[in-house]
Amino acid sequence: MIRSESITMIREKALEGKSAYMISKELGFSKNTVKKYMDTSQNIKPTYPTRASKLDPFKEYIHELMAAGIFNCVVIMERITEKGYDGGISILKDYVKPFRPAKKSPAVQRYETPPGKQAQMDWGICHYVDDMGHEHKVPAFIMILGNSRMKYVEFTKRCDLFSLQRCILDAFEYFEGVPETILTDNMKTVILGRESGKPVWHPGFLDFANDIGFVPKVCKVRKPQTKGKVERLVHYVKDNFMPGRVFSDIHDLNRQAISWCDKVNAKISSSTGYTPIELLPDEHLKGLPDTKVCDRYRFETRLVSRDGFVSYDGVRYGVPWQYSGKYVTVRAIKDKLEIFDGLMLIASHDIEPHSGRILFLDGQYRGLAEKNGLTFFTGARMHTETVEIRPLSIYEELLEVSNG
Repeated sequence: MIRSESITMIREKALEGKSAYMISKELGFSKNTVKKYMDTSQNIKPTYPTRASKLDPFKEYIHELMAAGIFNCVVIMERITEKGYDGGISILKDYVKPFRPAKKSPAVQRYETPPGKQAQMDWGICHYVDDMGHEHKVPAFIMILGNSRMKYVEFTKRCDLFSLQRCILDAFEYFEGVPETILTDNMKTVILGRESGKPVWHPGFLDFANDIGFVPKVCKVRKPQTKGKVERLVHYVKDNFMPGRVFSDIHDLNRQAISWCDKVNAKISSSTGYTPIELLPDEHLKGLPDTKVCDRYRFETRLVSRDGFVSYDGVRYGVPWQYSGKYVTVRAIKDKLEIFDGLMLIASHDIEPHSGRILFLDGQYRGLAEKNGLTFFTGARMHTETVEIRPLSIYEELLEVSNG
């Protein structure tokens, strides 16, 4: 094909009564080409030279991302920018749009809450691939304040009650306050079931809610859209935060998650027209309870094994052998695992992020042989000492002394 300017010239000369032979001599086209374009009844679309797009060098990588299920243009934009793309996002959206799978979802009612009234929380299961190519799952605790859209994300190894309580406390510390209510789905760590349509609360969670100062709420069964803000945030974390994320362990992942929260909380929300961090002061959250109250829910009870270890998140941590067979309390705080007998700290370890490891304590078996026992490596029987039974009043006196 020839350009539109040439077609116009051919047709103008044809209107002047010139033959195809004469036009071909004047314009330098073949006689057959002139005949083809002399017919004004044909709507022939001219072609133009294809102009290179800034997106062209990255299209193969874009298709790799889409094949992996990533159609979020913000995520794709971040990935190709890292590889040198310096164009805009509009041409990227236009390119991805024809490949994007259709979405079908029922209409739902929109719910809005006043400032400080409500937070919504949920668990999301994210996936990642290790350096050996094996796929793994990691639970993500996710909370959002209903009015300001302030967001918090934390990854854990468990979804049990202790992990839930710890994550809620971490979220409140991040928000620097406590909302009136927390809305969640019907998770087993929150409710045990229903009687006459009313929730039967998990006693441990209910005690926690009363001590921290919020009212728990659960959405209707099979009605997750009533907590749509956190539902959308779960998908946002899966689609925006996790794809292509590189991390060394769960602690590194959580450091990146907090950095990501800081970033998205500083972005303008399309729902409010403000950044969440700007609206946070308007939430007027209640103050955090006393540190002693919060710390009570950071402790977990563990039984010390016969060879002198407590298990925590799949890792065995050593304690003095004298505590073998006894119950102790543990807490994870500032990348440390602290192990207590009552109020007395008996061991402290750097938290090991990789499951299956064994961490010994310096001097863990000191004095064992002198007590007519041998280390567990020999398989010998170990002498059991008499355990002192102490009344609860002693602990109350110690607490009063420490508070004084």
